Amino acid sequence: MPKFTTYDGTELAYRTLGEGDGEPLICLPGGPMRDAAYLGDLGGLTAHRTLVVLDARGTGASAEPADPGTYRCDRQVGDVEALRAHLGLERIDLLGHSAAGNLATLYAAAHPERIRSLVLVTSRGWALGLGTTDEEWDEAVEVFADEPWYPQARAGLATIGPDTPLPRVLEITAPFAYGRWDAAAQEHAAAAEHEIRWEAASAYHGEGAYTPETTRRALTALTAPVLILAGEYDAGPTPAKAAAAAACFPDAELVVLPGAGHFPWVDDADAFVRPIAAFLDPEVRTVTVDGVRLAYRVRGPEDAPPVVLVHGRGENGTGWHGVAEELAADHRVYAPDLRGHGLSDRPGGYGFAEFRDELGGFLRALGLAGATVVAHSMGGAAAYLLAQREPALIGRMVLEEPPVFFPLDPPRPVAERPEGPLALDWDVVTTTDAQLNAPDPDWRDDLPAITAPTLVLAGGPTSHVPQEHLSWLAERIPGARLVTIDGGHLLHASRHDEFLAVIREFGL
Repeated sequence: MPKFTTYDGTELAYRTLGEGDGEPLICLPGGPMRDAAYLGDLGGLTAHRTLVVLDARGTGASAEPADPGTYRCDRQVGDVEALRAHLGLERIDLLGHSAAGNLATLYAAAHPERIRSLVLVTSRGWALGLGTTDEEWDEAVEVFADEPWYPQARAGLATIGPDTPLPRVLEITAPFAYGRWDAAAQEHAAAAEHEIRWEAASAYHGEGAYTPETTRRALTALTAPVLILAGEYDAGPTPAKAAAAAACFPDAELVVLPGAGHFPWVDDADAFVRPIAAFLDPEVRTVTVDGVRLAYRVRGPEDAPPVVLVHGRGENGTGWHGVAEELAADHRVYAPDLRGHGLSDRPGGYGFAEFRDELGGFLRALGLAGATVVAHSMGGAAAYLLAQREPALIGRMVLEEPPVFFPLDPPRPVAERPEGPLALDWDVVTTTDAQLNAPDPDWRDDLPAITAPTLVLAGGPTSHVPQEHLSWLAERIPGARLVTIDGGHLLHASRHDEFLAVIREFGL
């Protein structure tokens, strides 16, 4: 494990996890003063970024300081700065969890020019004067009142007094710290007793650690973006307190993770990772449409004609990379991840009508009415359903191998979910399969309402889409043109050059 010497001569250790792209993400563990092992790989965030996880002084493999007073939060700011200098980084991406959110905040206030981006995960807001009171905590945990473990856990709270040892306090309150008090949460919580340096924890929030008014003033100089993650069921901080914290930063975004508690990567790793990965990726932006956070990528001149690339089921916006790169020479190219896919939220509520409405909301939110839409498969169906309902939203339309809503014969059986992590929410598959088996007849009958010039691209005999259906679709859309490229279902990848030549000839 690599080590370095901090400002007062104490030797500190850190571990490097993952081989993600870009600069490392420096991670500060909370507790306070808990061995960083409890963070694990932060739910698989290592797939996106390399994590540099600091063992706070006196914890993990780091040495005890000569002066125990340096366990206080504000006196550990120098440790973060020493780590930055040791790594040779001019600016850093910094993540702080829980109590260490205060440390990350104090570091940003002291060294705003050193922050590239700041992520605060269920951060207790003492540094900003936004700590949770006992009354607020007691009220917040009532969200668990219907859980079978609640009566016993609630009775345990009544036994806590000023002389209750901290390990016992943690044991009593542990069930309230997770979105689900299941086996994984219980195992994670049980490790805390041996991971926390209790005497250091008592000193962490010690008198003089925080001067909230001074910190808030200093944060006005912070130009870096800030992401604040709150758990829907977390009692400290509650989502309301997290929103108040977000207001203390010049450029902050709040994301509330549904069903999550104080350790959201334990409750739902995928839901935790997605907003952080999107936030840290310089090529990804986000927009909220009807309460759903959508990730998208954009390239090309800002004043160029807009084109929106809409992916198919199981794909995401990155699948258009080659096409986007070519079109960006003379277009402003947008490639969203639809709900349930990629780095966008997975809120449920899937179906072709939902994707239609989401695409419309995306176009309106970004001021893209009249844009050209190039859409594949499921995304193509969403595009032509939108074009027939709101003709003014789409200027031109390219439909690559979209489904045509004739009932499937024979119908598709209910698909069985594969093992392991997936690139999409599996409910997308089951819901859209059911709609393909028994589609709404209006989805076919309203095709003549489309006014956008339309190009239908068919993949030929190697495609699973009935080619006669695509011919029928082109005949029903007024003025539509049908072109066959013998390349199967994913033409923009399998026949990239031909695909681009055809859509260029169409007017892109």
